[in-house]
Amino acid sequence: MEARKRIPPWMRMRMPGGDHYMYVKEQVAKHNLHTICASGNCPNIGECWGAGTATFMILGETCTRSCKFCAVKTGKPMPVDDREPFRLAETIKSMGIKHAVITSVDRDDLPDKGAGVWSRTIRILKQEIPGLTMETLIPDFDAIPELVEWVIKAGPEVISHNLETVERLTPEIRSRARYRRSLEVIRQVSQSDVVSKSGIMLGLGETEEEILRTMDDLREAGCDVITIGQYLQPTLKHMAVVEYIHPDKFEFYREAALSKGFISVESSPLVRSSYHAENHAAIRPKIGNES
Repeated sequence: MEARKRIPPWMRMRMPGGDHYMYVKEQVAKHNLHTICASGNCPNIGECWGAGTATFMILGETCTRSCKFCAVKTGKPMPVDDREPFRLAETIKSMGIKHAVITSVDRDDLPDKGAGVWSRTIRILKQEIPGLTMETLIPDFDAIPELVEWVIKAGPEVISHNLETVERLTPEIRSRARYRRSLEVIRQVSQSDVVSKSGIMLGLGETEEEILRTMDDLREAGCDVITIGQYLQPTLKHMAVVEYIHPDKFEFYREAALSKGFISVESSPLVRSSYHAENHAAIRPKIGNES
């Protein structure tokens, strides 16, 4: 087995710790919730939890898909917990969060792929916490338009769906998901008055030409915001890192994305989907004024 590539100095991460970090950890445990920060081995967990925020994960902690890049547990999920949205609302209120970022596991075992829970959760949070803004990082729901529409109509400020990688590599690293199907989800979101967002990982063997073409595909689908970060191998069972991309190259991609018309771009090695997410909800008036 090939040894892991040595992690370069620019990938050094903040070690988790401090009062805010411990408080977030305690609140998540107290209310029996899950976060993608912990389940997905996010490298920014120290920074985000240390700032008193987190990306919450609904519909349990077990995913029905087994993507080659993702550390989230896969298998047969537990039944839907009807009290989860209320526990989530209580946690967000107690933490004083003004902009919540929520994602979920895939639930292909459910007839509606979990879209009903998504809609109900968003509505409950809006009702329980007046003034709360929200980013929802959703699965593809098999790109069934009515299921995506349930989330749109629930009224989050931002809907994100990650393309994850370039078209050529999608079949190799994404379980069940399809590149063009994901673009259709993003297109549907972009046709509403919600901010549309997507993210990709670098370092899986993609070429510069493929990355730029992926940006073009996202813009053609109407995507407003893009995040670009370095892929990190969660365990030896997952896809190996082909290359660690230098920060200068991330800056090149940031400038390229802006030149292609993305309204907001986050591009650096440690960027993840929810990085600086609070800034993306604020671009809605700018989008609304474009005509």
